[in-house]
Order: sequence, then C-alpha cells, then structure tokens
Amino acid sequence: MNMTPKEIVKYLDDYIIGQKEAKKTIALALRNRYRRMQLSAELQEDIMPKNILMIGSTGVGKTEIARRMAKMMDLPFVKVEASKYTEVGYVGREVESMVKDLAYEAVNLVTKEFEQKIQKDIDAEVIRKIMDILVPPLPDTATDQAKDSFIKTYNMMEEKVLDGSMDDKKITLELPKKTHIEIVDTNLPMDMSAVSDSLNSMFGKMNKETIKKEVTIKVAKQILRSEASEDLLDKDAIKLEAVKRCENGGIIFLDEIDKIATSKNNNQDPSKEGVQRDLLPIVEGSNVNTKIGQIKTDHILFIAAGAFHVSKPSDLIPELQGRFPLRVELNPLKEEDLYQILTNTKNSLLRQYEAMLGVEGVTLKFDDEAIKAFAKLSVNANEKTEDIGARRLHTVIEKVIEDISFEADEKAGETVVVTKELVHEKLDTLVENEDTARYIL
Repeated sequence: MNMTPKEIVKYLDDYIIGQKEAKKTIALALRNRYRRMQLSAELQEDIMPKNILMIGSTGVGKTEIARRMAKMMDLPFVKVEASKYTEVGYVGREVESMVKDLAYEAVNLVTKEFEQKIQKDIDAEVIRKIMDILVPPLPDTATDQAKDSFIKTYNMMEEKVLDGSMDDKKITLELPKKTHIEIVDTNLPMDMSAVSDSLNSMFGKMNKETIKKEVTIKVAKQILRSEASEDLLDKDAIKLEAVKRCENGGIIFLDEIDKIATSKNNNQDPSKEGVQRDLLPIVEGSNVNTKIGQIKTDHILFIAAGAFHVSKPSDLIPELQGRFPLRVELNPLKEEDLYQILTNTKNSLLRQYEAMLGVEGVTLKFDDEAIKAFAKLSVNANEKTEDIGARRLHTVIEKVIEDISFEADEKAGETVVVTKELVHEKLDTLVENEDTARYIL
C-alpha cells in the first residue's frame, strides 16, 4: 500500500491518541520501505532498515502503534517478549524462532490473499462436489430423455444449494482419516515444530484410510471449501511470496527489551547479555531456516520497546544499541488523553461495551461526566499503584458495569445510563485505598 507519512499518521490517529513523535517516526520508517523498493536491486541491498527503539511506560500505545501500522499495510507482523528468550543452551526459546513465527504469519497473510483471488473457483469446486453427492452423474449409456431430466433436476438442485435453502439437509462426506501430532511446548530449546512435521508426514503415509461422516450441507460447504482451497492453491507460489513479504515487509516487535538490559553496577543474570548477543545477528542480518525456506533478516524492520524504569537504553550492549538508530520516547497519558481514548477512537472501549450489551437487547449509554470520571479515577489509580496507562480503563469500566452486564438478560428492551454518581459509588473507595487498588484495580 502506497501511503504518504501524513496519511499513515492520520490513520493511526483514529486508534491512538497523542504520541505524535512516535507516529511520525513509524510513518517515515514505513515510507522509506516503499521508497527502497522503487530503487535498483543493487541499491536496495545497501539500504538497511532504520530499526526503532520505543521508550515508554506500559499502556501508552507502543504495541498498538506497531500492530495498527502492520494491519494497515497488510504486512507480516509478530510481537515477542525479549524476556522470554535466553541464551542458546539455557532453558527458553531460540531467538531464531521469532523469524519462524514471522514466516508463519506471512504464509497466513499470503494464503488469504491467494484464496480471495480464486474464490470463485473454490466456490465452484465446493458446489460441484456437493452436487455429485446429491445428483450422481449419469452413466455414459443413459438415454437422451434421461439426460434432459438429469439436467433439469441438477439445475434445480444447484440453485437451492446456492441460495442456502438446502443448508439443513444432511449428506455423507468421505473424508481422509488424519493422524495429527502437534508439539505445543514453545519453551523447548530446539525447533520441535520440525519434529512435529516429520511425525505427521510419517503417519500421513502410513494412514490413508477414509471415514464417512454425515453433516449438513451448510457444514459440508465449510469442510469442502477447506479441501478445495488446499487443492487449488499454488503452494509453491505462496511460499515464494511469503518469503518475499518476510524479507522486505516483515515487522518484528521486540517488547520488554529493557528486561534483558544489564547495568554494569549490578550483578544481574549473565544470561541477559547472552540473549542480547543472540539477538544481534538476527537484527544485523542473517539467514534463518524456516518451513517456507531460508529467510534473510537484513531488511526486516525491528521495533524494540521497553519502559526502562530500572535500566536505560545505554545498558544494552553497544552493538545492539547501534542497530536501533531511531529512538522515540512516548509520553505518559494524562487525564485528558484517557478521556480522548474513550471518546475519540474507533471501536473504543465504550463502543465495545455498548455493542456487547446490545446483543442482550440492552441500550447502554455513558454520560459525558461519567466518562470524565473514568479518566480521572484511572489517573488516580495509576498514580497510587503501578502506572499501566490506558490499560487501567479496562479495569475501572469493567468494575462499574459488572452488575449491569451480569443482569443484562433481565433488562432486555431497557436503556441503562452510566452516570457520574454510579462511577464514584463503585470506584471511589477502591481508588482511595491503595492496598485494595493494587489488587482490584
């Protein structure tokens, strides 16, 4: 997607309040990727991505900015916590696994795009398979009269299958009997996904049995659509495109980078520096083997983020610091910022609660004074306990409307208004008592 930096910032403004400098830095990083791809192949290789270090407390918008921009541009994106990785040889995840996760996301992204392109072919194949069950083909020896009757019946039935009027009718599908082995312990030091693939391949060759299953036509459409997609998609083309997307558009968001920083004055866990040194070749540029082939990390955009309350960016090893030349500090959220988050963002928390209770037939409304009270009390709670930024809004709003939500099935057809008085009634005592606030808010 070709968007100017101003257009990118404007899009982000719909979802994130404030943080202009961070948005501007992100927008320029994205635009520079587009500019690079317009140059000659030789020059492209020499232009390295300007990785970004975002500094700010939790809940101020670091992750949301990165996630929204990746979604906006349809780019492969993964978020990982740097603190989950340890030096190779210790218990933990290999740092290369983040690139493998990115490859997985790229495959999903490209597969969806390819499916959309051949959607008509997939739908036609699904209908054909269902019709073969409902109206089995005639033998070659059939008479002309039988053929005419077959065509009329076929067309009539096909129309009903297409318009959904036969969705409740049951048919019998013949499906492959699959044995699937999945290893889900992501903390194992080796790439166990490869072992999982090998086992599945082995069992797949051993077991080619089929089973018969009776399902409704509605369910059959879903099952057969998956099969048709599998048969019709060009898997090699998907892999090639996914590799290209990873290498030229992939974004890895490294959260909690401050948790692996080591102060020279403190005798901290030595494995933290080991994690940094393991990260270094990935961020600098190396080749990582994945299920879809070898991924070059040279042009993947890395965005690191951390609060840096205890440590500071200079506590990272110099080589890693140098790989994040763009640094931006995000501002703490004030009372007005929290108010704007609740009122001026798309799909804000208040809109979400209104929509969810609307499912029960309840019309939920929030007085403007109540919204201001949410913002004020959230700031107070952040000051008295840990400052978790906008995330505090989740807890205070949930506490206020908990009873309304619990009794929603009895209030169908009613309009419920959340007032300033209700907010203070539910929250004042909790916010004032610091010990209680730490556990409940």
